[in-house]
Amino acid sequence: MSEQYQARIPIYPRSVKGRFRNLKWAVLALAYGVFFLLPWLRWERAFGPDQAVLFDIPGRRFYLFDLLVHPQDIFWLAAVLIILALLLFMVTGLAGRVFCGYFCFQTLWTDVFMAIERAIQGDRGARMRLDRSGWTAGRLLKKGATHAVWLGVAFLTGLTFTLYWADAPALTAAFFTGQAPFAAYATTGLLTLTTWLLAGVLREQVCTYMCPYARFQSVMFDRDTLIISYDRDRGEGTAGRATLRDGGRDLAARRGGGVGDCIDCDYCVQVCPVGIDIRDGLQYQCIHCALCVDACDAVMDRLKWPRGLVRYTSEHALAGQRTRLLKPKTLGYGVPLLLITLLLAWGVAHQAPLDASVSQVRQPLFVRLSDGSIQNSYEIKVNNKTQYPMTLEVRVSGLDGAVLDMGRIEQVMLMPEHRTTLLARVRYQAPPGAARQQALVFELVPVMPAGLDPVLVGSQFILR
Repeated sequence: MSEQYQARIPIYPRSVKGRFRNLKWAVLALAYGVFFLLPWLRWERAFGPDQAVLFDIPGRRFYLFDLLVHPQDIFWLAAVLIILALLLFMVTGLAGRVFCGYFCFQTLWTDVFMAIERAIQGDRGARMRLDRSGWTAGRLLKKGATHAVWLGVAFLTGLTFTLYWADAPALTAAFFTGQAPFAAYATTGLLTLTTWLLAGVLREQVCTYMCPYARFQSVMFDRDTLIISYDRDRGEGTAGRATLRDGGRDLAARRGGGVGDCIDCDYCVQVCPVGIDIRDGLQYQCIHCALCVDACDAVMDRLKWPRGLVRYTSEHALAGQRTRLLKPKTLGYGVPLLLITLLLAWGVAHQAPLDASVSQVRQPLFVRLSDGSIQNSYEIKVNNKTQYPMTLEVRVSGLDGAVLDMGRIEQVMLMPEHRTTLLARVRYQAPPGAARQQALVFELVPVMPAGLDPVLVGSQFILR
């Protein structure tokens, strides 16, 4: 069994500076700022909680700043998921796995965990020596401190996620006094464990073996996709790569002798978080973080040689051809993406303030009164989706001679974000030969606030 499976080869990524590393730090700072601070952002509302983003499961509503999402708006979630999928596919077709390299949660948290490890244990060489030193007191202290800080960050991650589902200050106080619901402790504990495990222990194995995106991403690539590439013609020349000792530092002399620009320093390999050599070509493990580009550029700058030996480019560009970004595949992703985004924006902007539905009471299906008229009963469910009180009148139309009986209810007042169910009876004198089914429309007319359009809900008036 041991011969069939290779043991994990430890990866010790080296630190690097450069424009792509700075971009990754900027994205990480933005992502962490939004994630950790958003539950604490207060937001004034006429009615409801003062938390800017709150997913209120018991109340069956989501608060997103000024937007209030109800269960009836579930199609918005479907639209958002479709938009994100199309955007991911389009960006992958254009620029490879930039999502993995810059925006994926696994990448963001792993970057922070590696920064913590580097701050406590040192850079690549120091960590390698530490692991070879045996289980000394110094190693135990540094490893223990590393995992302790990792667990602290993981705990903050789990707790912050939990705070999105309840009032953050109140839940935090209840959490540390042992009064929070069991679900809060279970969620926080599970996310603490998984964050520590995935970002601290497994790391690149998540991207290499666990993430399905790494396996099917290649079907979205083509020869115009911008990927992290090593310019083999420039780097190898005709005589192959050579170190500075073997090929010299004079670029013209190296090229005159057929020696490539790559000095075989392995800096690009040492900074790679997934442990690949980009000089071997495109590999499914590559997350397009471009740290190898920063490493190679740093070496070229020190030698005063041109940058770009490792860079974002396409296979067509490497072959001396033109890279086409605007192509049928891009339009195939872009046009539906634009249309669905516009439809979602229109749906959110034109959200109905009132949601209502009507259904006929089936037991009994109808009642024949002593005067020969027929009476049907209906249930009208009304949901006030606004942040202000609403007063409604219920009317009936579409059937001549129909009489609406709401009992003692003349007007219905709904508080913000409240719902109610009304019982309405409709009497109708059925003339001889009348149709068995006729259209009937209930009108919910807002009396206060004024200016809102009436909501129409229809049914069929059953005659027997």
